[in-house]
Amino acid sequence: MTKSLDMIPATDTIQPQTPEEMGEVVTEACQTKQAIYPVGGATSLDYGLPAKAPGLAVSLQGLQRVVDYPARDMTITVEVGATMRQIAEVLAAENQRLPIDVPAEEQATLGGVIATNWNGPRWYGQGSVRDYLIGVAAVDGHGTRFRGGGRVVKNVAGYDLCKLLTGSLGTLAILTEVTLKVKPIPEKTALAVYPVTDLDALETALAALVPSQTTPTAIEVVSGEEWNSLLGQEGSPDTWRLIVGLEGAAPEVTWMIDQLDSELGSLQMARSALLLEDSAHTAWKALANWSADGDSPLVLKVQVLPSGVTRICQALRNLDAACGLQAHAGNGVVIAKFSSFPTAGLSRSLLGELQPLASSLGGYVTVLSNPSAAETTHQSVWGGIDIPHSLMARVKAQFDPHNLLNPGRFIYP
Repeated sequence: MTKSLDMIPATDTIQPQTPEEMGEVVTEACQTKQAIYPVGGATSLDYGLPAKAPGLAVSLQGLQRVVDYPARDMTITVEVGATMRQIAEVLAAENQRLPIDVPAEEQATLGGVIATNWNGPRWYGQGSVRDYLIGVAAVDGHGTRFRGGGRVVKNVAGYDLCKLLTGSLGTLAILTEVTLKVKPIPEKTALAVYPVTDLDALETALAALVPSQTTPTAIEVVSGEEWNSLLGQEGSPDTWRLIVGLEGAAPEVTWMIDQLDSELGSLQMARSALLLEDSAHTAWKALANWSADGDSPLVLKVQVLPSGVTRICQALRNLDAACGLQAHAGNGVVIAKFSSFPTAGLSRSLLGELQPLASSLGGYVTVLSNPSAAETTHQSVWGGIDIPHSLMARVKAQFDPHNLLNPGRFIYP
């Protein structure tokens, strides 16, 4: 899943070993007006618009230290070059975790996850990256080091720089260190799988989960040929599956499984599988990795109101009957891996069909991956996001007045 650094027009690569060195690198680049491309695990280099300005690739892999881990306070302060796997191993020693699912956790760095604001299946029940980030240290486009938030959960001092920098694709500042809330590892985890006959039945089932007495960690919908082997189940490429993730104390999870069977059973839905222990771990990993696995010519993410998930699924299948689909249905996110590049072209398919539908459902479309780089414009890649561009441009000018950090890759006009 690691992408080639050739995707960046880098004239040189440098790897600072300390936050102080990072500040010096950015200060020198600022003086020479040289573009800077922060690189973590290189798993999302094709996310956003292609970089065009020659510049310096700055690796964050020299910043991997655990700065502070007061386990009893359930927080951890760590440098952002640490991979998600490394962080998971440190936390597991204290029976704790950061419940953020990301593809390629052995390569993906914490800084990259925050920069792209990536949230996987557990987003529904456990929260997003923004919910766990309580403190940051970073270097802005001047080369100035700054901090926001703190190392304790109850911290309300100053502007919320944590939320501002999350999802900014490294265009406002380069993160060097963050403080995160963590949670205990649950005693038991399970994935209950329910085959669904069609999208109408799926819509009914998803609506029934809203008032459910259970508290799912994840509500996933999957369809496509890949999922048969990933879940170890038979089915046609058109089979729809509702997967409900449940976590907690063992008696609690056992009760929720029975309750869920009862609630969905009243809709004539029968569970086809219950994944526990090793099989559950394998399935969770498949759900986390799927969007980045394989060599799809186009991967899209559609964010809408949860009530619009089935309509988006149908629209995507209309564009490509063989596309693979995964929906974080409880959050209104649908990810599609196309089997071939749209014959009508990216702009016509997205701008003419998918984006208007997503907008009517309170959302937007973004391109997660487009290896061919065909028709990559701001509108096609970032969609019709309803945001005050002029306000964002002013914020950008405060942090990075010379537009040196990841220039041209994000939504700024």
